Amino acid sequence: MADSPIKDFILANYKHFNGAALVDAARGYVDLLEGGGKMFVTLAGAMSTAELGISLAEMIRRDKVHAITCTGANLEEDVFNLVAHDHYERVPNYRDLTPQDEQRLLERQLNRVTDTCIPEEEAMRHIERKVGQLWQEADRSGKRQFPHELLYELLLSGKLAESYQIDPRNSWLIAAAEKSLPMFVPGWEDSTLGNVFAAHCIRGDVEKPTTVRGGIEYMIELARWYREVSAESPIGFFQIGGGIAGDFPICVVPMLEQDLRLEGVRKWSYFCQISDSTTSYGSYSGAVPNEKITWGKLATDTPKFIVESDATIVAPLIFAYVLER
Repeated sequence: MADSPIKDFILANYKHFNGAALVDAARGYVDLLEGGGKMFVTLAGAMSTAELGISLAEMIRRDKVHAITCTGANLEEDVFNLVAHDHYERVPNYRDLTPQDEQRLLERQLNRVTDTCIPEEEAMRHIERKVGQLWQEADRSGKRQFPHELLYELLLSGKLAESYQIDPRNSWLIAAAEKSLPMFVPGWEDSTLGNVFAAHCIRGDVEKPTTVRGGIEYMIELARWYREVSAESPIGFFQIGGGIAGDFPICVVPMLEQDLRLEGVRKWSYFCQISDSTTSYGSYSGAVPNEKITWGKLATDTPKFIVESDATIVAPLIFAYVLER
């Protein structure tokens, strides 16, 4: 076996509390894959701006991730970082910013995500011009696509290649596009590109808002994928953060069983959530996994893990463990 210094470090040092939970979750991830299972990953928060692609892209290439649900923001921000990384600005003292400091960032067209500012022109408007052409072409031809399919098409066309400012191997979306990875992006409308698409429709540049397919169709497609894959393999659920990225896909199981009234629906076969949300039965994102049993999402014997920490720290460590780095 190849040397695995990160994995060895984790095993030597992470013995208790959240560290032990991290190890248990990583072992469970490996056990699922070694048992012939597939892993479904969900991305909330600002994981793409946090450059999770540095580790996630390799997980995709090595077939350790088999489908992804993400927010519209994570979908587009991986591409923003890909073409505008050199123009990003880090604000390490972001906790000390005054409202006037924030206004000055706005005037410089720098959109702040915690300690990192995304440049409006170099990132958002650059991609708007490229993807806007695809919207208009699809609208004229009557072609309808999901948001991720449009970005897959854009990336695989090579039209952005001359603009790359990071190693493309660190883009998880490029890795996903190259694998034709199943992708589900609920609530895309609240993302920057979702807002831009609405503006194009209002202006009349795009005549049919249905040119970009939406959430109900994503759920229908997820149901088809889940039934097909779970018939052959157990499927795990690896949730980074909370919100719609996790809430939307996990509901496919009770929907199939309780609403479609199908028999023999397989529950999710592994569950892990990395979150800094305080454990709470009033906050869905902070609910402990056992609560999901009552909703028909998990079984009593499903391996369940919560790592209550910063996902920008925990997720790359678990990925390194799985990759035996």
